[in-house]
Amino acid sequence: MKKMKNAAVLLMAGLMAFSCAACGGSGTSKETTKSSESAAQESSGGSSEAIQIATKPMTEQYILGEMLKAVIEDSTDYSAEITKGIGGGTSNIHPAMEKGEFDLYPEYTSSGWNMVLGHDAADISDEEMFEKLKEEYEANYNMTWEGLYGFNNTYAVIVRKDVADQYNLKTTSDLAAVSDQLVFGGNPDYIERKDGFSLLAEAYGLNFKDVKDIDIGLKYQAIEKGDIDVTNGFTTDAQLGRDDVVVLEDDKHLQVNYLCSTVVRKEALEEYPGLEEALMKMDGILTDKEMAGLNYQVEVEGKDEAVVAKDYLVSKGIIKE
Repeated sequence: MKKMKNAAVLLMAGLMAFSCAACGGSGTSKETTKSSESAAQESSGGSSEAIQIATKPMTEQYILGEMLKAVIEDSTDYSAEITKGIGGGTSNIHPAMEKGEFDLYPEYTSSGWNMVLGHDAADISDEEMFEKLKEEYEANYNMTWEGLYGFNNTYAVIVRKDVADQYNLKTTSDLAAVSDQLVFGGNPDYIERKDGFSLLAEAYGLNFKDVKDIDIGLKYQAIEKGDIDVTNGFTTDAQLGRDDVVVLEDDKHLQVNYLCSTVVRKEALEEYPGLEEALMKMDGILTDKEMAGLNYQVEVEGKDEAVVAKDYLVSKGIIKE
């Protein structure tokens, strides 16, 4: 029988500072901890304890946690509880998973590859990385990765749609020929870091007319006003659910990928028969744009993440209404 989550973990969830989980993502001011009120009935034949789900402190993860809960409770007789917004993300959730305080959580491939296993994400295909993640997590931690949700939360080059249409921009390489006519605006840390703007400009031969420091929270407003033409972001940013911006393809594969999946303890799969099948219903259900759209509904439109998650799963025929 797994250990129940303890007071230290709950305190950590509520008090630790928000931090990025994969390569980025948007935060939220929502409360960091919520849990289900129901418990699985003894007559189910499985454990009477709720399945414990952890999420990182970002809107995207809150939505995914609610999706996992909904899929589990719709597909099995078990209940699930979510601890939302664990400060430190991977660095605190993974040790808690090892202790049995959580059963599963949404994780990103390059985060696990680098932060947990200590490997370099360069020069390895997504397919090889995913297989090795499963092998090494099972061998070292008695955990595995179940399926891939379908989206990739990584760095992106974003262009105002009217500019993309005017110059027929589809890839970042297309940008090189017209960059001297455009203004780039990026948050200061991206412009200054070695693997940020300078690497992008060098790799793609970009020479912008002007480069402006823009606060990370104001970049999309600057694009909307026409103050800048191009910016950096992440492929599932809530603002990418809008119709006035375009994400250019990283055709030189400069950025490493952060594909999202479910990390689950093998003991939990044994303790809860049917859990693995339920989790696999998340496989391939989201594109980058769809995930961005769901983030937009929560962050911009103010909808509850549980409602957004359920509505999406129902629309895809994954759970019953």
